[in-house]
Amino acid sequence: MICHSLKLEHFRNYVDLEVEFDPRVNLIYGDNAQGKTNLLEAAAYLSAARSHRTRFDRELIMLGEPESVIEAGVFSRNREFILKAQLTRGRSRRLSSNGVKLKTAGELAGILTTVLFCPEDLYLIREGGAARRRFLDGAICQLRPRYAQALAEYNRLYEHKVRILRDWPENPSLLETLDDFNLRLCQTGALVIHYRAHFIKRLREEAPAIHQDFSGGREVLELQYQTVSTVQDSFASPQKIFGWLLEHQESHRRAELDSRQCLTGPHKDDVLVLLDGQSAKTYGSQGQTRTAALSLKLAQREIFFQETGEYPVLLLDDVLSELDPKRQSFVLNRIKGGQILITCCEEDKLEGLEGGRTFHVQGGRLI
Repeated sequence: MICHSLKLEHFRNYVDLEVEFDPRVNLIYGDNAQGKTNLLEAAAYLSAARSHRTRFDRELIMLGEPESVIEAGVFSRNREFILKAQLTRGRSRRLSSNGVKLKTAGELAGILTTVLFCPEDLYLIREGGAARRRFLDGAICQLRPRYAQALAEYNRLYEHKVRILRDWPENPSLLETLDDFNLRLCQTGALVIHYRAHFIKRLREEAPAIHQDFSGGREVLELQYQTVSTVQDSFASPQKIFGWLLEHQESHRRAELDSRQCLTGPHKDDVLVLLDGQSAKTYGSQGQTRTAALSLKLAQREIFFQETGEYPVLLLDDVLSELDPKRQSFVLNRIKGGQILITCCEEDKLEGLEGGRTFHVQGGRLI
């Protein structure tokens, strides 16, 4: 899988850019706030139709401009693709593949898969459950179009329910629709749990070996999926999970009305990361939690390779500069094969990567 070209128009701080990438290593360097991360963000957007930096597409459009365009030439599945995203203020985005309009973002799945690793990911273990849910969702959406659809529908229903619970004392008639939203949330929530459980199972198969390799066999990494308490088996069919979610929902109905908060559902899921049986978040050192985060991201890359037969495009956004030499060397030694786009502040910062192309970014331009 290769992203061999990228074209941007009025995207972030890029007025007009066309760049050809090397199929192996691409080093993008320059001072801070010049646009290095924006290049990686654009490539990642075409893999999942969303940014890792903002919820709103309008923030990707250059100030003062009505529209932004992201276009990439991709070699995947033994054929060429031209992926294009048109972002317009006040209108829905338009996605296309080889000139054919895509109805949903899920149709991008498997064409361009990316694994993005940014400095914030080093705190994946230390942060709250929302960070680990974002990690899961970003990975699964690229592999499973149905999951992307279910997650989008769940989030839409969840936002409606939040408004109902917030406003019902002032407008009691809203409660007439609550049961319907609860039912549909349980239906879509069952799919979300089903897919998350199976992906975490894959992580459990890959990440511990990577972590053990890095720690020299001194630490054992374990992952536990934490979801709604009434779900007896997260590997069960979505139909069974639906019943367990409905049971939990009904038992918390009064509490939700009293608190005016949504208290049940997979929006509260988490992944418990253990090192030698202890919570890494609570007891792990900074070095240990960073190593665990690295292991999860590298495991994600291996899972993508196993699923597609092609390595995903690896996007390393100034993350290696945050690592000590030992961890930097470990990452570089684990990413043989596949295309890599790396950003850093200095051209000669990285040792251990040979060949490829170098790009100097300054003020939204390549110089």
